[in-house]
Amino acid sequence: MTADDSLIGQNLPAFDLPIDGGGNATNADFAGSILVLYLYPKDDTSGCTKESLGFAERYDDFKASDAEVVGLSKDSVKSHDKFKAKYGFPFPLLADEETKLIDALGAWVEKSMYGKKYMGTDRSTFIVDRDGVIQKAWRKVKVPGHVDEVLDAVKAMA
Repeated sequence: MTADDSLIGQNLPAFDLPIDGGGNATNADFAGSILVLYLYPKDDTSGCTKESLGFAERYDDFKASDAEVVGLSKDSVKSHDKFKAKYGFPFPLLADEETKLIDALGAWVEKSMYGKKYMGTDRSTFIVDRDGVIQKAWRKVKVPGHVDEVLDAVKAMA
């Protein structure tokens, strides 16, 4: 896990994105709480499922620190609805099919698999304070231990 300081101190880019279950979510929906925004590549894949389950297992601990956890990927709302129903995640999943927020956060990057290059989401997590300012960022997240590290950072802010 690497910390990235380039967005620290900047406002979370404005967004208005579809959310699982229907409707949209905007920055205003999370104002006044600490926001843990985790970006992941794809619904129902092994690493993304492990990461999401990790946040779900510690969700009450995040809520106790006045933090809201939100997942974000370029998958559709329909995909998010299936993913959430399968695992019972207690937090919202945002659909950024056009990758506007993902790109604004610097997480839409060139990747390589089996020698083929393609664009995809860099697994990243951001902590946004009650005023909408990014306080901490992780890039190229490795799932083991990540949720605990994020929770420790949230507790330090609460």
